[in-house]
Amino acid sequence: MVRRPVERGPGQEVDEASRQAGEDCVLCPPLRFRLNAMADLPGERAVLAADGDFFLMPDLAPLAEGHVLLVTSRHLQCAGAFGKGLWARAWQWRHRVARLYRDAYGGDGLLMFEHGPGTSQGGGACIDHAHWHLLPRGSGAGGGVRDRLEAHGLPGACATRDTVHGLFLAGRSYLLVDEQGRATVHPADGVPSQYLRGVAMRVLEGDAGEERSWRWQESFGLPESRARFLRTLEDLRTAVAADDARQRSERAASHQ
Repeated sequence: MVRRPVERGPGQEVDEASRQAGEDCVLCPPLRFRLNAMADLPGERAVLAADGDFFLMPDLAPLAEGHVLLVTSRHLQCAGAFGKGLWARAWQWRHRVARLYRDAYGGDGLLMFEHGPGTSQGGGACIDHAHWHLLPRGSGAGGGVRDRLEAHGLPGACATRDTVHGLFLAGRSYLLVDEQGRATVHPADGVPSQYLRGVAMRVLEGDAGEERSWRWQESFGLPESRARFLRTLEDLRTAVAADDARQRSERAASHQ
């Protein structure tokens, strides 16, 4: 049976079965940040920004500096479970991360991807809790993730909320990719675990990406991975402060 979230006003999707599943989820309390502690990394203090619906933090095994996760505060299986309001707010966060990348790294190009499980741990997902991976990437770079997916026989369609939600309701897993300002959704039934992490690594590093480990369990807690996490935290904390100051200034100017 496919679980269907019931929307009770803006941002209030409720699914009792999902709430119960969250008790054993590493992205939900009380287990949230347990893996951070295991790697001797800051947990709650590593949250870069948050609101009632999402929080942003560095990936625990970042593929590159700037690799962050946008995670739902409540336990939802994937973005396919989002109501229309939550979907819109997730994209507002995506645009904010692009601003953070511009401040931190000098360009606002990014790569975003999600393994969307239609069934538990389907579609390459290893955690049944909605989270988007975001990484800085030059907006003019070619030969991207989407090209590789299509070369592997996984054609993309325009990623609207209705398209992704429809796949979720049908119990179909998907791959969501936002690259060079274009979002597409691809079939994912049968793809291996963490499939998009491997594809992204090869795109970001070329031949060198074939040598580096891209599965998070294989680099989690290692010195290089920890250092990349901490550099991301430092770089983006500064960018968040700059973005917050800019937004306050713009709001003040709009009220004058």
